[in-house]
This record gives sequence, C-alpha cells and structure tokens, in this order.
Amino acid sequence: MKETLHIYYTSDLHSHFENWPKIVHFLKEKIQQHKSKHEPYLILDNGDHLDRVQPISEASKGLSNVRLLNEAQYDVVTFGNNEGITLDRDEFYHLYDEANFSVVCANVVSQNGDKPDWLKRYVIKEVSPNFKVGIVGLTAPFNHFYHPMGWDALDPLKQLKLTLTELTPQVDSIILLSHLGVDQDELIAKFFDKVDLIIGGHTHHLFKEGKQINNSILTAVGKFGHYVGEATLTFDYEKRVVLEKNAYALSVKTLPEDKETSTLLHALYEQANQAMNDVVCTLTAPLDIDWFKETTLIKSLTETLKSWTGADIAMLNAGIVLESLPKGDVTLLDLHRICPHPINPAVVEITGRELQEVIREGLTERYTHYPVVGYGFRGKVMGVLVYDGVEIELKEADRHEPLIRSIYINQKLLDPNETYTLATADMFTFGHLAPNIAHARKKTYFMPEFMRDLLKFSLETQTFSV
Repeated sequence: MKETLHIYYTSDLHSHFENWPKIVHFLKEKIQQHKSKHEPYLILDNGDHLDRVQPISEASKGLSNVRLLNEAQYDVVTFGNNEGITLDRDEFYHLYDEANFSVVCANVVSQNGDKPDWLKRYVIKEVSPNFKVGIVGLTAPFNHFYHPMGWDALDPLKQLKLTLTELTPQVDSIILLSHLGVDQDELIAKFFDKVDLIIGGHTHHLFKEGKQINNSILTAVGKFGHYVGEATLTFDYEKRVVLEKNAYALSVKTLPEDKETSTLLHALYEQANQAMNDVVCTLTAPLDIDWFKETTLIKSLTETLKSWTGADIAMLNAGIVLESLPKGDVTLLDLHRICPHPINPAVVEITGRELQEVIREGLTERYTHYPVVGYGFRGKVMGVLVYDGVEIELKEADRHEPLIRSIYINQKLLDPNETYTLATADMFTFGHLAPNIAHARKKTYFMPEFMRDLLKFSLETQTFSV
C-alpha cells in the first residue's frame, strides 16, 4: 500500500504582500481539495517571510506576518535572517508566541539557556498511522548579529548531523527547511542521504523543477512570492521507503486573489500607517537629497553616526537615503519610507593605507553609479561616499576620474600605517562593496538600531541647519 504526502511551501516573501493574496487563494484551494479526498498535506514556510522594509512588518515588528501565516493555515515554518537578526531580542523572543504552527530551527540557541517555548529543533508529523515525517529547520549563522542579542547560531551542518542521529529512528522521511543558500543545500544533499526533500532559500534561487542530488530532491521558489512550491513524497508501507519524490515551483502570476486576505492586508496597512504617524520633527524648509552630491541630510546622518559610535571617522553612501523631505511635519512613516533598509551601524578598524583605497574607489563614477543588490540595501545605487572626520584634496581629473592630492583625518594628514576606527553601514562589511572594510579583522555591530534610528536622532536634535 502507498501513501502520498502533498507539500506546499513558500520562502523569502520579504513582506511582498502584493503576491500574498494569490498564494493564499492557491493554498485554500489545495486544502479544500485534499480534505475532501482525505489526503495528507503540509504547508510550510522557509523563512524571511517578514522584511521591515514593509510598513506592516515594521509597525508590528513581524507580528502581522505571524497573523497572516496563521490565517493561511501553515503547519511548520523556519525563520530566516530577517526574522532572527532584524528584531531585538525581546521582539524575536515573542515573535511566534501566538503562532498556530510549529517553528523549527536546529542551529539557533539562547546564550543564557532561556529559549522561547515555540523554538523546536524539529517536529514529527504523523501523515498516517504508518507514515511519520520529520521536519528540520536550519538558518544562516550570522553570529556577528545573533551574538549581541544573546543568541548563538551554531554550525548548521554539525547540528544537522546531531539532529538526524536523533530524528531518523523515529520517522520514515525527513524534510529540511533550509534557509542557508543553494551551495549549502547541495552540500547537504551530497553528505546527508537521509534527507528526502530540501526546501531551499536565502539566496533567492529558483528551481522550477526539483533538482535530484543523491537521495535528496532540492527545490526553491525564488523571492517575493512570485512562485509557490509544490512537492510530493510517496511512501510504500510494505517496503518502508519513499518510492517517489517530485517538486515544482508554480508561478502565481495568473492566479486570482483571496478576497479575505486582501481585506485583512488593507486593514493591517491602515493600522501600520496610524501606528507610524508620530511626528519626529517639523522642518522649516525642505531637506533635499541627491545620490551624487553631499547634501545636508546625508552629511547630518554621517556626523550623527560618527558621534553616536565614538569612531574616529564615519562614512556613508548618499544612496542610503532614498527621498527628500518636504517642509513641514516628518513622521516615523516618512523616515521608514526614505530609509527602509534593515542596516545597522558598524565600526571597523582599518589602516590608513586601506582607507586610501576605499576613498579612491569611492570617487570613481563606476562606484557611485553601482546598482547595489542585497546586503540589506533596499535602494537603487551606491551614490557618492560622504565622510565625517575626513577631508580630501583633489588634483585635476585624469580621464574624468578624480586624483587625490592629500587626505586629512580630523585635520591631521592621513598616516598609511596608522589604524583608524571607521563607522559605517554594516553592508560595507560584507562581500565586495568595499573589500578593505569587509576584510577588517575587528568589526563591531551596533544592535538593534537601524540607520533610520540614527536619522531620527539627527532630525530630533537638529544637527543641521535648514
């Protein structure tokens, strides 16, 4: 005798709720269909469902996302970095208190042992009396951010090995919710043959059809809810094995919307607007921004960053502020709109020689027009680099690129061998945006404040003239 488990899943929605009513319509139809036929099914989410770039998620600190998952009748979810490290400890600790679903993550633990009741390494779902499925969650171990808030993100592969040793004897099949990225998923498939289905995310990859590696089938639905996933596991009771595995990513583009979900989202958006309507300050004149010039607003924010962190110097990209502020009242919603990024302040130690290279690269047209994607940045382009505590004297341009005559750090000539503390946005400490900053040996992240919190402080304390 055989039994087929139907599995539906989402990943990396990032609070792009424009597609959520379509997803819910799809899921409701599937639930009704399987209930009428008495067929087993599961609905899963693979993390980064919330993103504080969206006012609904910002105002509720993710609680509205949990409500939406409840309304859509999800069974099991894991969390991504946007849940785990963009909320402060208390907000994350209580994020899933009202969840009607299980939350699994095997590699995040509380440093003081006080973990929330909802946090499980895995859950076991009894598909039928003779077919049990274990569901494990793993998330990206961004300890630079988890540690300051009292969490440890353990090595995901080591924790998977330990978890499978405990879980495998109890179940007939294992599903992994992996918010680790496609490379790690492929590695898991090569070395952990007990995992039948790997639902991937974090790197926003898309597999329209499942990818078979050894005993595992990999699947992923990209980002922003443009696709919803469907998979099946067919179990043979007599042989006690999963005979067949299939997975697909289905576009929601042509699907109708669920009216109840659309109505709920509208109500949540109105609540968010009301909650974020507090006035921060009242401007007597507009504060304009220009991504390719040093303006009063970005200069003020950079000055605040330097003084707030106590660093020797500070650097920000003008593209981090997306819009100008008109004359009149400025609300929390305005600040969220013009600076929506989940980006924290950071301080790194950098030598004068390394700083010279950062400054030189930042003066090029190629760099200022660079379209930044990822790293928490929700804008368009890098923009010019703006400094506090740094003065740059230029020579005449050569082939339209500025040449540096001299650099002064707090009115003293830069010493190539001196070590300076540089305050900046955390996105520069990752990847390729500024290699000399990313490779810094000492990095300090300031949690849970975002750059817009410093922008709020700048406006409240009037550190600029208008």
